[in-house]
Amino acid sequence: MKRVGFWFDVVSPFAYLAFEHLPQALVGCSYEVQYRPVLFAGLLSHWGHKGPAEIAPKRAWTFRHIAWLSHTLSVPCETPATHPFNPLPLLRLALACCDAGGTPNRHVVETLMRHVWRGGAEAGDPARLRALSEALAPRRDPAGDEVKAELRRWSDEALARGVFGVPTFDLDGRLFWGLDALPMLRAALHGDAWFDGPQWDAAGIAPPGVTR
Repeated sequence: MKRVGFWFDVVSPFAYLAFEHLPQALVGCSYEVQYRPVLFAGLLSHWGHKGPAEIAPKRAWTFRHIAWLSHTLSVPCETPATHPFNPLPLLRLALACCDAGGTPNRHVVETLMRHVWRGGAEAGDPARLRALSEALAPRRDPAGDEVKAELRRWSDEALARGVFGVPTFDLDGRLFWGLDALPMLRAALHGDAWFDGPQWDAAGIAPPGVTR
């Protein structure tokens, strides 16, 4: 059985759709998932990117694309009342639901994802956050220094491994970025011979012709 690392931030609709679609996309594969929360805004800042919701035309396209993907995948998805929003309380809650050094299970991540991406409510509404925390009954204080430090460590590890966006899947040290990378991840899990040849490394070293 292979371990698949799943780097996610609940602020990302693509991470939500990938989370929901993962069991179907990888049906028949032998794997376990380790859910790894990471602050997407921190990735963007480190790599000098803007998020898709920060560029007006791209924002409009992104949410149209998400609506289409929701339709084609049969995964309910409603944009929260405000987006982007601060996901830190939700990411910390995810880690607070497990013991020190652990990672959240699928139930916890599902609850957090659906809190954001189903119903169209305000993800950061204080009353909703309190109700969510009561429902999950975290083992540790989500606002405690221990949990905050763990989230920083996961974010630092993501950057050290070259993660630049979410969702990103980690399999045997290889990174697969995005919802549309799930077929590629599936092939790797099934032992596709392409991954045993030179193609993976060769394709990743195309030299840039222009640098801005």
